Amino acid sequence: MTTVTTQSDVRRHELADFLRSRRERITPEQVGLPRGRRRRTPGLRREEVAQLSAVGVTWYTWLEQARDIQVSPQVLDALARALLLDPSERSHLFALAGSLDPTPHAPCPSVTPALRAMLDQLGPIPACVQNSRYDILAYNTTYGRLLCDLDALPPEDRNCLWLAFTHADWRAAVVDVAEVNRTIAAKFRAAMAEHLAEPAWKTLLARLEAESAEFREVWARHEVVGQGTKTKYIRNAHVGLLQLQHTNLWLGPAAGPRLVTYVPVDEESRTRLERLERLEPRSTRSPLSTAAV
Repeated sequence: MTTVTTQSDVRRHELADFLRSRRERITPEQVGLPRGRRRRTPGLRREEVAQLSAVGVTWYTWLEQARDIQVSPQVLDALARALLLDPSERSHLFALAGSLDPTPHAPCPSVTPALRAMLDQLGPIPACVQNSRYDILAYNTTYGRLLCDLDALPPEDRNCLWLAFTHADWRAAVVDVAEVNRTIAAKFRAAMAEHLAEPAWKTLLARLEAESAEFREVWARHEVVGQGTKTKYIRNAHVGLLQLQHTNLWLGPAAGPRLVTYVPVDEESRTRLERLERLEPRSTRSPLSTAAV
């Protein structure tokens, strides 16, 4: 009889081994627990990890036994804290569990201090760094105000595809939103061909399909489009209509991070971007009326 090992089986066993190895390296003193005289287990006991994470002992034991159980991002977050995982280990934990980290802390190696400084100096031209999954990794002041208030969003929601299909302000700012969203979904499908088995990509796709009927309809078309440059029309809530040339500058291989800029096509758009950059902090400003468009 031949036993077939699935990819999910492999991932569960890798997750079990990883949790066990992290548990065994931590001393009770590191997490404020007494050692006791009869401790034979290297590092922490399973029940201690469960206690620190506020989960059931049986449930955590099943995790280390590679049982086929569901684990939420909130529980993974608690485990990462209890096991004192560093940013790389935390990212690995969520990847093995096939879950999106709700509070990612690991910095992107492509976003160096010099690149962040360049983003700031490009102002008032809106500019950001995105990866091929459309996560917004870094951005300057003008880009942060271009389509919605990015500073007000949690890091896990700073994704162009997610915002395009679920965020009211972002959608209101995009002229011809239906066609633009159809195009970005087609670009995402083309990019995803090289990442079909990666948890972060599958998690984003599952979130979109669960949240947006529009996305489900567009995704079912199986359209694909490559990356390119084009003129975009954005109706900013504060300064009005902007005509911008969208450009990608790849920071590595074509499937990796890219610098995205929105260069004004005309003088009026440049003037409005300058006004957008000079806006007061969001706590003290209010959108202009539609008469400004």
